[in-house]
Amino acid sequence: MTTDRPSLPGARSGGTPPRTTRTRKKRRTWPLAATAVLALTLAACSSGKDGEGDAPAASQPTVSHVHGLGIDPADSRLYVATHEGLFTPGKGGTAQRVGDSQDDFMGFTVAKANTFLASGHPAPGADGPSNRGLIESTDAGKTWKTRSLAGEADFHALDYADRTIYGYDSTSGLLRVSKDGTAWEDRARLEALDIAVNPDAPDTVLATTAQGVAKSTDAGKTFTPGNGPVMAFVSWAKDDALYAIDTSGGLNRSTDGGTTWKKTTTVPGGQPQALTAVNARRILTATQDGVYESRDSGKTFTKRLAGSSGDH
Repeated sequence: MTTDRPSLPGARSGGTPPRTTRTRKKRRTWPLAATAVLALTLAACSSGKDGEGDAPAASQPTVSHVHGLGIDPADSRLYVATHEGLFTPGKGGTAQRVGDSQDDFMGFTVAKANTFLASGHPAPGADGPSNRGLIESTDAGKTWKTRSLAGEADFHALDYADRTIYGYDSTSGLLRVSKDGTAWEDRARLEALDIAVNPDAPDTVLATTAQGVAKSTDAGKTFTPGNGPVMAFVSWAKDDALYAIDTSGGLNRSTDGGTTWKKTTTVPGGQPQALTAVNARRILTATQDGVYESRDSGKTFTKRLAGSSGDH
């Protein structure tokens, strides 16, 4: 899941295009029709248990530039990946930094208990290549190690299904897939913001594009052109529980694999920054003014962390 991007040509079918290696961060913008809301999410990036309910806004440190959200199944704790590190709600609902890293997290996903996968860029002044490649934490975000593609890949979206990692590499525009986090297969090339894999049928992959949601039924080797409503972020909890946030902040659900969508509500807080569907009822969203959680399929939301807007 999870937010930084000449006009997008939309999804294109392709087999396995040649790999492109770049170490500079890439600036990508959407066509004018989608720019208003996606300017925040697509701008270039710069080099205990859950608490319940809202904490007083004045007492909460804020998080900004949210690029990913996840729940650790080990303890149901919420994790928020941002431009300035990884955070979790602390006592009283205040933002608490996890570990010492102040890296700019881009793609982020919880793979399994205590195991997180991410990508991004080092904190200002830190050593290392400008693109982290794939990094992994096996202690719930306290420490991180490089798995592969350091200096090469910048995954702006990551998903994990059927013991397989799916990553959208913004440096090359490739969907890349790995079974072990080390060896990668390059699949289709397309211009996308987010991806989601059907956890019950992982050959089906969706990608949000400026023309609509593009779909693959061959594990990302080829995609149909994007069509339907333009979505910013998409997350697949189970086969019949697929959620997406559109460019105006509307939360949409599909029960037929993204062929049709039904708007259920508008998420609070302004422009969307990230979306994760934990299951059919539990949904996490990050918007302009904070991180919100729903436990009733999006009918109501509770603010979990306060946020602040700013250039991504």
